[in-house]
Amino acid sequence: MHSTAERLNFRKMGVVFLQFSPSIPALCRLCDCVSSPSNLIVNRFSAKLPIKMTNVSPTESAQEKPKKLPTITEWKAIVADYTQASTPRAVWQLVNTLVPFAVGWYLMYLSLSVSYWITLGLAILMAGLVVRIFIIFHDCGHGSFLPSKRANDIVGFITGVITFTPYAHWRWEHALHHQTSGDLDRRGTGDIWTLTIQEYIESSRWKRFAYRLARNPVILFVIAPLGLFLFYQRVPNKKAPRREKNSVWLTTLSILAVGAVMSYFFGFWTYVCLQVLITALSGAAGVWMFYVQHQFEDVYWERRDEWDYTAAAIEGSSFYKLPKILQWFTGNIGFHHIHHLSSRIPNYNLERCHHSHPLFSEVPPITMLASLKTISLRLWDEQQKKLVGYKRLREVRREIQQAKEKAAEDEKAQSEAVGAMRSQQAMH
Repeated sequence: MHSTAERLNFRKMGVVFLQFSPSIPALCRLCDCVSSPSNLIVNRFSAKLPIKMTNVSPTESAQEKPKKLPTITEWKAIVADYTQASTPRAVWQLVNTLVPFAVGWYLMYLSLSVSYWITLGLAILMAGLVVRIFIIFHDCGHGSFLPSKRANDIVGFITGVITFTPYAHWRWEHALHHQTSGDLDRRGTGDIWTLTIQEYIESSRWKRFAYRLARNPVILFVIAPLGLFLFYQRVPNKKAPRREKNSVWLTTLSILAVGAVMSYFFGFWTYVCLQVLITALSGAAGVWMFYVQHQFEDVYWERRDEWDYTAAAIEGSSFYKLPKILQWFTGNIGFHHIHHLSSRIPNYNLERCHHSHPLFSEVPPITMLASLKTISLRLWDEQQKKLVGYKRLREVRREIQQAKEKAAEDEKAQSEAVGAMRSQQAMH
């Protein structure tokens, strides 16, 4: 374990982008930051900083971390029976999701001539179905939804067009997310922009402004989702292989083709307005789910030399306990601690796996009410090993100022003592 001084003297990190917002990364790039002069003060006194280690009892929104985790061999044996894909269950899930989705689109169109309130109500249901379709898409990306790789790729591409997400490109990026989740030294791919307290203090004013903007709930859950699905997913990652880049262009062309057909039957502006409404609602729900899965109080974060895959999965991914109807719409993805342990488990097996072993069933759940409290979490505290709000940041800043003043007083006293001693020597 690192000493307090070592923990406080972190190396400066670059800007970590919020993956799903095209506007926020652009804002962050403006702040590709040069640290402010105040860093000299922070670095000078950080080793002396008396960080208060408060005793924090587990709350509804916090996850108590298991005391003993199994080895990779042990947990693979536990989940082995649930990693088998089932064609009948997968096909039934496609039927009970895509058929209502198609019917819902037509009903939304008809409702426009009756009442916009009915249209809005149907849009909420459609948004739930889009989230469920995304989970199917997600499982195809992991190769877990159907037994056949080719079948997974076909269904993945089709559901990717419906959800405005390029299948092969997203699969490539999402694999990186699973490989680096919970690793402080490998942040930035498929995660939400998260700084440590020390990194935030050392950042320039513009970077701190961009960070606060990025973590603002209105930006995070209203503006960013629309930006993600309408714009950000239209541009491939520069580091992506050629095949993955091509999938972005192919998906975009397919979306345009579908949009042209829908516009022919329903009218251009009718299609655009309904599609944007569905995308806004489903995107907000999807981003919220992802946020709660990895942004809770006692989430797992470690530096790379101490990072552990099993701990990152069990302790760094939440068990989001939802009502059954919401569990259905979200494709059981609330059992995220299991999914991150073994992404080969299809969504229709996650709940059964959860109840199969104490390792999973004893993980404290995050309820819907408790999940609302996670909105106030902003920064990672490497001393307390938890996500904290800006209140904790203010406390640390006060402690830095007190340490600075104490050091200045000590230096002054030492200087006065040296001066007095020299005066005495001169007298003699």
